[in-house]
Amino acid sequence: MIGPRGLGASEERTARTDLALVAVTVVGLSRLIDPPLVWLVAGALLGAMLLGTLQVLADEAAGGQRFGVPIESLIVPSVAAVACLGAIRLVPFGLWLVPALAVTWLLVSRTLGLEARLNRAHTALTDDERTALLVTVLLVAFLGFTGVAAVVPGGLVQTGGPLPEGDLLVLTAADAAVAGLLGYRIAALRVTRFRDAFWQAVTYAAAIAIGAAAIRAMAIPRLVGPALLTLAFYLWDAFISTAPSRRRDGRWIGRVALLVGLGVIVAAWNLLLRT
Repeated sequence: MIGPRGLGASEERTARTDLALVAVTVVGLSRLIDPPLVWLVAGALLGAMLLGTLQVLADEAAGGQRFGVPIESLIVPSVAAVACLGAIRLVPFGLWLVPALAVTWLLVSRTLGLEARLNRAHTALTDDERTALLVTVLLVAFLGFTGVAAVVPGGLVQTGGPLPEGDLLVLTAADAAVAGLLGYRIAALRVTRFRDAFWQAVTYAAAIAIGAAAIRAMAIPRLVGPALLTLAFYLWDAFISTAPSRRRDGRWIGRVALLVGLGVIVAAWNLLLRT
């Protein structure tokens, strides 16, 4: 179908493919860069993907007689690209980079296609569509937590001992950013106001930051840590989705108090490891 701007189905796929190839190129080149410069590249890629996804989805929405692109639709493809940028650091130089870059292209293009399809829908999402989005978010979350741990020196535990305070702060902040962005995407399915979705996203970020610090304190090795964080993300989503979105609700206040208490305990735990 060709919309008023002349954008056909093949052109839509081409636009998504071009954006995915841009992500693959940046991800591949980033393998040549070491921290802390890789964080700058990750930030630039995130910004470029947000703008690129906005353009692609806006063009396709115009073709479907819709106007505007919800901000939450930009998140999953953008975070997926940055997640692959971090995770690819676990792949050694050589031929193994080829399938890793192919996976990057596949993930980014599929997430773009999913968000484009959801954005064109004129009715509420079906259960199958919600499930597909949740599964995709969990996959991207796992890659994101893995990528953060791969970029932070000592993030993937191989030997015992606590992280330096600066590295621990970067690890928890980056994991919180991944969880907050993806949490906002999930929260936007439940609430309609930006404020409500934003505050729910903050709780995702806080829960995962606490979990990341606790897992690092326990020195859980390799990919088990990111897997546990992904499980924590899923459990927190199930936990928070049972409560109203209003911050003044008693159960909401109780959840925030629980996060604060857990944060104090985990912070004290990490401090004790250094004594």
